[in-house]
Amino acid sequence: MQETKSTCCYCGVGCGVIIQSEAGKIVGVRGDPQHPANFGRLCTKGSTLHLSAKAESRALQPELRRARDLPRQTVSWDESLDYVADRFAEIIREHGPDAVAFYISGQLLTEDYYVFNKLAKGLIGTNNVDTNSRLCMSSAVSGYKATLGADAPPACYEDIDHAGCLFIAGSNTAYAHPILYRRIEDAKAKNPDLKIIVVDPRRTDTAQAADLHLAILPGTDVALFNGLLHVMLWEGLLDMAYINSHTEGFDALKNTVREYTPKMVADICGIREADIITAAKWFGAGPTLSLYCQGLNQSTSGTDKNAALINLHLATGQIGKPGAGPLSLPGQPNAMGGREVGGMANLLSAHRDLANPQHRAEVARLWGIDRVPETPGKTAVEMFDALRDGSIKAVWIACTNPAQSMPDLNSVHDALAKAALVIVQEAFHNTDTTAFADVLLPATTWGEKEGTVTNSERRITHVNPAVEAPGNARHDWQIATDFAQRLGQRLDKRTESVKLFP
Repeated sequence: MQETKSTCCYCGVGCGVIIQSEAGKIVGVRGDPQHPANFGRLCTKGSTLHLSAKAESRALQPELRRARDLPRQTVSWDESLDYVADRFAEIIREHGPDAVAFYISGQLLTEDYYVFNKLAKGLIGTNNVDTNSRLCMSSAVSGYKATLGADAPPACYEDIDHAGCLFIAGSNTAYAHPILYRRIEDAKAKNPDLKIIVVDPRRTDTAQAADLHLAILPGTDVALFNGLLHVMLWEGLLDMAYINSHTEGFDALKNTVREYTPKMVADICGIREADIITAAKWFGAGPTLSLYCQGLNQSTSGTDKNAALINLHLATGQIGKPGAGPLSLPGQPNAMGGREVGGMANLLSAHRDLANPQHRAEVARLWGIDRVPETPGKTAVEMFDALRDGSIKAVWIACTNPAQSMPDLNSVHDALAKAALVIVQEAFHNTDTTAFADVLLPATTWGEKEGTVTNSERRITHVNPAVEAPGNARHDWQIATDFAQRLGQRLDKRTESVKLFP
């Protein structure tokens, strides 16, 4: 039996796994005891990863239909990619580069993400490349950029071992990130004085184990965080030396939270005044590590919630030292890696800012092109709205299933049915989205790919393939690169800029 080190492809914890394979098939998996994210532990999902590697339902050959009323037929890679390149070139010439779009996934490897980003923004000249990570992590991105200046979580899992207070907001960590929660349990066992505060309207598994459960009314997070800062001001828990040396805008923030008394916040949030004061004192005493997830991020005010929480860390100096900092918890294995290489409609690679002309010029020089388009592309929901109204004609969907996972599925189904061209790059032929595909491109999946992923704490892990690609499936970056060469020829553009490796 052969053993290969890789990474779990489920959540953002990024657990190391050892894949067991035999006769070209994956037969088992166990935790990697040397991987610093999990030290050999696996949750139920991770320990049954090998079951997802079964051959049933795999997409093995390219398929194509040239008319909507026809079934897809098996074709060669050359025929499928030539067809898509011809259609893309035709649409771009007639309607402009913003008439095409790419909807990709936090399940892709960082290298896959980078190539799609380069293909859209570098070769085609559109920022219409967005990801399913938009649905869960865009608020965290905006919150980090608004407060810290960069989308770069400044804490790590090891901080759990050094924290005096864990502030868990909008996250049922015990259920959604169970291996990380095992580390919390270990830390509590070693240090019974560790205070755990959980902010969640529900009494979840995580909340039941908390020292203090703040069961706020849904949507009142910002009021709570402002109320905590009000108490910290009153109790003298702020780090004024840190504020004066490392922050700006404190006076404006102080004016904002002036009216957020414990009584006012208790009425808004539906919790006790005494609990607000206790939470503020524990947070201010620190070292405090915040862990937060979709309860903050999946909201119309998600950016404000993220920023208000991070402001607590900045005001108390609970950042940049062991056991302290705001750490968002992505739901996908490479949501962070995609953000690092600009895999969203308003981002550029290496945390460069699309709105910054110097940053755009820097990326353009790196890619060997004249310019990177400055107008942000369509975000995930906007992208499918644009397909519905016809302003986007063609969409390329890779490694995700929006016909099942997007909000307002009736609208998404209608958009895919109305689109002039739908390309689905997928490892499985029976997803809800493949039913809408005019072109189905078979891709490799977990256990077959090589590259890197970045977990919640920004730890990069090398992913190794354990078995060969099945059938005629190809790696995601290879498919995108092969297409780019063909499209570049049809658009009379240089294609060197879209090669993965120069």
